[in-house]
Amino acid sequence: MLPSIKSILLATDLSDNASEAFKHAVVLSRSDQAKIHILHVIPEVEASIRTYVAAVMGEGNLDKIESSHEESARDHFHKVLDDFTRQELSDHPEDLARIGEIEIAHGRPAMKILEAANRLGVDLIVMASHGKGAIEQTFLGSVTEKVLRSSKRPVYVIPLPD
Repeated sequence: MLPSIKSILLATDLSDNASEAFKHAVVLSRSDQAKIHILHVIPEVEASIRTYVAAVMGEGNLDKIESSHEESARDHFHKVLDDFTRQELSDHPEDLARIGEIEIAHGRPAMKILEAANRLGVDLIVMASHGKGAIEQTFLGSVTEKVLRSSKRPVYVIPLPD
């Protein structure tokens, strides 16, 4: 019996390649009418840097900035998703109905992606091969590589378009 895909986790870093990953997730969801759960992870600040910044700014101020950044990322992500769905899916309203939970998490991206995949019980993880930055463009991408090595589920990786 062939495996069916009933639930997809789209992990996105909001990079330019994120819309390509979204398009692939939508196409993959069509065959079995799968739900697409979308996750964006705000990376946590390294402990040594956080301690230094908290000492300079004050712990309370740092917490406010982190909270503000998370809200800003959530607002930005929803805008990106709304813009994309309007542009790309306007002729396919049935695809909009398959968008499930949209989640913004804070922590180590690979770990949060794997935790969300387990919690949601998805059949497939979809993600771009890498995000922003010159170093990341040279390699597969550390988050993608960690997810590929640790996932117990299939991972569909979209390369950066030419």
